[in-house]
Amino acid sequence: MLPSLFISHGSPMLALTPGPAHDFLRELGAGLSPKAIVVVSAHWASERLLVSVSQRPETIHDFGGFPRALYECQYPVPGDPELALRLARTLNAVPVERGLDHGAWVPLSLMFPAAEVPVVSLSLPVTWSNQALMALGEKLAALREEGVLVVGSGSLTHNLSEMQVQGAPTPAWVGEFADWVHERLTNGEREALLAWETAPQARRNHPTPEHFQPLLVALGAGGEVSRLHHSVEHGVLAMDVYAFA
Repeated sequence: MLPSLFISHGSPMLALTPGPAHDFLRELGAGLSPKAIVVVSAHWASERLLVSVSQRPETIHDFGGFPRALYECQYPVPGDPELALRLARTLNAVPVERGLDHGAWVPLSLMFPAAEVPVVSLSLPVTWSNQALMALGEKLAALREEGVLVVGSGSLTHNLSEMQVQGAPTPAWVGEFADWVHERLTNGEREALLAWETAPQARRNHPTPEHFQPLLVALGAGGEVSRLHHSVEHGVLAMDVYAFA
């Protein structure tokens, strides 16, 4: 059975820039053969839960100030309207037409570059409690038995105002929070993770919560935890990838 995944998607330039996280995602996808993918991205925030029923979701370039080559990237993956409508019924989600934001297409294009695996996007209902987000993941868990890969795409740390040049040293406050999350996940301390905002350096690493919240969905959808990858980009973006088997 496929695991659920939490993927730190970092900067949109991850799509084009070789490095530890970029290279790891290429390797990770080569070892997975999902029938479909359900992705919850930090970049589709909503109040109600929404689900994309698009047959051919467009590639959304929801960022600015990057090289032209990034805006020319396309990920022409199919959608799965049948699966999306089933999720709409079972999760009481609102079906809408929507493409893939960069939190979805950037990591998935590295993992599955052939763009053949259907992708269904679920929105991230950012006003929900941490408990409700984990419960959403629990409702998605059964999909794994059908060969569906459940992905939460965010960032283990995400303070863009403190980004540095690539290769800059990692400040202690980034490592302190990343280590705290790793320890709680490894020890199965779900209650502590539901109160993650009280963790050391939580607010400095996440001035807003939307890049951490997809981890709670992925955690709810899976079981035994393993950290598949750890690296840091631009000094403050921890690029951790976790699997929940």
